Amino acid sequence: MRPGLKVISDELTGKILNEAKRIMSEVGIEIRGPRVRERLLEYGLKLDSTEQRILFPPEDVDKAIASAPKSFKLYNRAGEPHADLGGDRVHFVPGSSGLKMLDHRTGEVRLANTRDFVEYVRLGDGLKNIPYLATAFSTNQDIEAQVSDIWRLYLCLTNSLKPVVSGAFTEHGVPRMAEIMQLFRSDREDLIARPLSMFTITATGNFRYSEDSCQNLLDCVEAGIPIEIVPVTLMGLIAPVTLVGATVFHTADVLTGVVMAQIIKPGAPVVFGGAPAAFHMKAASAPMAAIEAQHLNVVYTAVAKALELPCQSYMALSDGKILDAQAGAETFGSALLAALAGVNSVSGPGMLDFLLVFSLPKLVFDDEMCGQALHFVREMKVLDDLPTTDLVQELLAENHLITSPHTLKYWPQELYLTQPVIDRENREAWERQGSKDLNTRATEDVERRLARYAPIETDPKIDAEMRRIMKIGFKSQEKFPEVPVAAEPKPVAVTGAGERERRRRRGRRRTHP
Repeated sequence: MRPGLKVISDELTGKILNEAKRIMSEVGIEIRGPRVRERLLEYGLKLDSTEQRILFPPEDVDKAIASAPKSFKLYNRAGEPHADLGGDRVHFVPGSSGLKMLDHRTGEVRLANTRDFVEYVRLGDGLKNIPYLATAFSTNQDIEAQVSDIWRLYLCLTNSLKPVVSGAFTEHGVPRMAEIMQLFRSDREDLIARPLSMFTITATGNFRYSEDSCQNLLDCVEAGIPIEIVPVTLMGLIAPVTLVGATVFHTADVLTGVVMAQIIKPGAPVVFGGAPAAFHMKAASAPMAAIEAQHLNVVYTAVAKALELPCQSYMALSDGKILDAQAGAETFGSALLAALAGVNSVSGPGMLDFLLVFSLPKLVFDDEMCGQALHFVREMKVLDDLPTTDLVQELLAENHLITSPHTLKYWPQELYLTQPVIDRENREAWERQGSKDLNTRATEDVERRLARYAPIETDPKIDAEMRRIMKIGFKSQEKFPEVPVAAEPKPVAVTGAGERERRRRRGRRRTHP
């Protein structure tokens, strides 16, 4: 049996869904994208009396839910299946939308550049509990804003084999991004069959979808790119401060995106997501790590599971400003909740300060927190330990079980051994090693991992074509920022699975599957 959470009754789930559908059918949703609006009206949806909102009848909502896939897979750059989103399968992914970087070498919070982003990708490439990456923070210090989204996707694709959660910051950014991803598949149909990325579509609140969100949704669905619908539900500001009411508002926003996607292309992969926050009445801030926001995350996840839709949430993050006790508590607490709830795609590792700041030391720390959360939710089953007769007799005979055949067989999988970022030494050993605090250990781990990064190769012709596509978006910039060359990895002692992984990566330094 897998550990889990039961946070809402089936009866209340049904009431929330019925109320969300009532809002969609009686109040309606403002769809500001002209092309999507036209498609919905052509399908047969009607306008409200003001002709500002489109009404979504319950039967069309139910039809769309039935049409949406219950699960789908993301594939790596080599075209191999890498992550299966659905059921209770949990995947942690770096958070997105960061505007600045916490420089771990200087302690300065500043605008990020290409070098920062490349280091992030190379670091994330080696984190075992982060199965796919994200275009996590802006690089507006050295690239024009209108091409920043595709530039960051390019840096992910040329520095890691992992899939990517991405999205377009502009109304017309998706087609170019799809075009460069297609270069790693045989054709567009192959990219649709083996998606390399999932794109975020943000519902803007107040029962509204902006022009950019509508156009990006349309472009993604037509290009066959899976999408996650992510409303920013602010409890107490643009959504009820109460949990049930906020869940209703959130559900209406997500289901609108699900319906639009299925009307455009039945069977399009859609994820029931969200990035809720609680509006702080005294500080006038919007903490995403607030316990109320976490409660909303697991409740709407339960709604998604009742509908048998893949789900996403912004968890395993912190509103703190540095890697400290607050950051650790907020990150692990929400990571464990996400794992127990069975959130399929958990966005958040690496993020601080209300998703505004990205930190590499926090990313390696979060990888450990995510690993422990995943370890906790493993299926619990009998492992040669019922009945316990032999184990009891051995303990009584030897006064320990450390060399027991049972211990030697099972300890590698049953005991989670942490990386050096987590302190498991006694005080004397800790003092001999320099009495290092968490941030120091995490910073050192970042540098160790970057030194071990093994570069991947990209066909020069494909690299040139990607750059040609990106350059079309330039307005005044004449050349691309310099991408730092990866140094040859420093030799490290690796055996077993570690050595097999290195051989695997060396054998895949190519472009096509």
